Amino acid sequence: MKLQLIDVLIIILYLATMIFIGFWYRKKAKQNKESYMMGGKSLPWYKLGLSDASDMFDISGTMWMVALCFVYGLKSIWIPWLWPVFNQVFMMMFLSKWLRRSNANTGAEWLQTRFGSIGKGVKSSHIVVIAFALISCFGFLAYGFIGLGKFMEIFIPWDYVKGYVPFDIPTRYVPHFYGIVFTLFAMFYSILGGMHSIVLGDMIKYAFMTVGCLAIAVIAMNHLHGQTLNVPKGWDDPFFSWKLDLDWSKIAADANKKIADDGFSLFGIFFGMMLLKGVFASLAGPAPNYDMQKVLSTRSPKEASKMTGFVSIILLPIRYSMVIGLTVLALLYYNQIYLKGPDGVTDFERILPATINNFLPVGILGIVLTGLLGAFMGTFSGTLNAAQAYIVNDIYLKYINPKASTKKVINMNYIVGIIVVTIGVVLGFFANNVNDILQWIVGGLYGGYVAANCLKWYWWRFNANGFFWGMAVGIAAALAMPYVTHGLPLYWWPLLFVLSMIGCIVGTYAAPPTDETVLKSFYKTVRPWGFWKPVHELVVAEDPTFQGNKRFKLDMFNVLLGIIAQLCLTILPMYFILSMHTPLFITVAVLAVIVLILKRTWWNKLED
Repeated sequence: MKLQLIDVLIIILYLATMIFIGFWYRKKAKQNKESYMMGGKSLPWYKLGLSDASDMFDISGTMWMVALCFVYGLKSIWIPWLWPVFNQVFMMMFLSKWLRRSNANTGAEWLQTRFGSIGKGVKSSHIVVIAFALISCFGFLAYGFIGLGKFMEIFIPWDYVKGYVPFDIPTRYVPHFYGIVFTLFAMFYSILGGMHSIVLGDMIKYAFMTVGCLAIAVIAMNHLHGQTLNVPKGWDDPFFSWKLDLDWSKIAADANKKIADDGFSLFGIFFGMMLLKGVFASLAGPAPNYDMQKVLSTRSPKEASKMTGFVSIILLPIRYSMVIGLTVLALLYYNQIYLKGPDGVTDFERILPATINNFLPVGILGIVLTGLLGAFMGTFSGTLNAAQAYIVNDIYLKYINPKASTKKVINMNYIVGIIVVTIGVVLGFFANNVNDILQWIVGGLYGGYVAANCLKWYWWRFNANGFFWGMAVGIAAALAMPYVTHGLPLYWWPLLFVLSMIGCIVGTYAAPPTDETVLKSFYKTVRPWGFWKPVHELVVAEDPTFQGNKRFKLDMFNVLLGIIAQLCLTILPMYFILSMHTPLFITVAVLAVIVLILKRTWWNKLED
């Protein structure tokens, strides 16, 4: 164990600070449910944006990205499109302000603005979106839990700890033990202080992460100076052809096995599938998780757009400084770091903790560990807050105790928080690795989400009954998928999408259209573009001065520019640390041009 006293003290100070924050904001959080769940919708956009970026900077995802960067090189910048990461661009350009105009507290509550509160399928649509939100929240909690455990196991070997623990733990459950210990800290401050403590905790954590990432970048550049990376041909080229064509056989043969296991060898097909799924998933808007909660917590629709745009700017360059920095160190000293898992098989997700443990000096190690530990706690607390919001706001207050006092609501949040964490931890015990959970969430579960949530924005005839059947079919198929299919879940996404779309269409025409008053109110308030002509005519008949949304072409143009800018922000630190000067200058120039254009086509045209 390389941890020294100064490193341990930094970690202990951080954990103590998180507990203090929970107590500090406890009184403010108890003012009312909106203050607890959404910070009273009073927090500025840049704080929420930094918090949202901080929640996305998680241990499990970063371990996965470092493993990808090692094996796939600069081509790894495309693989996070599995989420898809560019959904932030769609939200930035138009969807965040559409969502915020509803003034709802959760995604389930938002449905009332679109479908009303009475009619066939309304109650069912409400329940199914809660079910989806909770399933995805539990999945992310398990994903973070297992990632944290694998991470901490390397820094705190069980041999150093077992003498102080009054019970025996099988070796394969040591990561789960560490996950439980640190989960309790995250649970404590997020349950006590609500959104206020989560945002402040995220800001403190991001300060640690920024220092740590920049330190790793400098250390990597110093080690790389005068040396050449031993990598396959094409590793340092972000562009690709039909096949991946990366041959690790003479360098690290296990990397070829990972490429085969991942199913990314035919990279052209993989990329096409990612892009197809990603566009539809982005048009559907944010899933009902911490990301949506941050948008709904902003002060206005204009600030919601700014907040979402800020996320990519604050997240990508810093995060990828760490990713490429650790990758460089791992490549330079591959034979000196131990990457074998308990089963003796090379586990590339261990590159991040193993490299940090071997190459960071005292003090910097403590800062980086604190930042990554905070990354887990931030993601965990944000996801927990979203799950609490759905259970308390959309189940307890809607169906069980609508007249509950503020004290009862806060107490119910405490109870629900403990239950949600317990379920997430239990599910974590069934996870084999980070990638398994990630692939199922983004490739499977979200495949069942997309169709219904696309149609709700852009087609007036779509109703609550169609939403319910589209979501129900999609979720059921996603849950069954691991038992009836093999291979990468992404390749089964089109089937999930088609099944869900059939459920949407059949369900929609099996029930009458949404109430005319509800449709007019939604169209006037949210002002979406799409297939709304019949509703537009009704609104104009009542208010001849009303102007429909004619920004479709401009929004799509801005989305295209935004995605290119996002890729530039991702690869810029990689070119810089690898000292690839010509592509670095080209990237900076492209980014500068895009910023100037978006200043005129997006920023100057922001509206509530």
